[in-house]
Amino acid sequence: MTFARDTALLTARSLRAIPRVPERLLDVTVQPIVFILLFLYVFGSAIHVPGISYKDYMFPGIIGQSLAFGVIGAGVATSHDMTEGVIDRFRSMPISRLSIISGQVVGQFCEQVLGLVIVVAFGAVLGWRPHLSAAHALELGGLMVLAMFAFTWMGVLLGMLVRSPDAMQGVGFIVIFPLAFLAGTFVPIAGMDSVPRAIAQWDPISALVGTVRGLTEGVHTTGSWQLVHPEISMALWSLLIIAICVPLALRRFNRTLAG
Repeated sequence: MTFARDTALLTARSLRAIPRVPERLLDVTVQPIVFILLFLYVFGSAIHVPGISYKDYMFPGIIGQSLAFGVIGAGVATSHDMTEGVIDRFRSMPISRLSIISGQVVGQFCEQVLGLVIVVAFGAVLGWRPHLSAAHALELGGLMVLAMFAFTWMGVLLGMLVRSPDAMQGVGFIVIFPLAFLAGTFVPIAGMDSVPRAIAQWDPISALVGTVRGLTEGVHTTGSWQLVHPEISMALWSLLIIAICVPLALRRFNRTLAG
């Protein structure tokens, strides 16, 4: 009960910082909207996807990309706490040590949910209508929660490893930005040149985008095993990321507290 109470308090502390530093939400709110407007109304006229309108093709990709970019937001927030002395203040307080990192994870998870709601609502305003059965909606919801949990832990780990929030921002964009564009977010993977197509076929974000697109629009991609079975691949990638990042993040956090 003490751990749950401390986690709830630290989560609330993380969320209360948003009105004071609203730019923290740029990567999950304004940035996806900018991508939507640019690709739908500027580049969309030159991009043709057989069998589906570009609007219906793009919005599932934006949702997948937004979840992946959660790595950057979680990493920046974690790096800020690690480098600004917040952890030292928490260390002197009578709270559960594990709740410090769990509160960070839950707070970032809530920010990701908020960003996702904004993207879906903006898509509805622009006329996007996903074709979801009740079973597919439950499946998609469960897989997205699993993916958000995995990407949040990845961001928390990276935020502990870098030296500053600015460094995390740079590392995040160097790693996540290219993978997000290679994932079939805006153009079909089949039309890419051989080298980027080979990367895209096993890009973890490709499984994420393929899952959202397959469940909301019934569009499935051919190619690698991952692209043919995106839901299974997405679940496996998420579990692998969690299995790697959670113990490493906890180990790094314990070393920081010990130091």
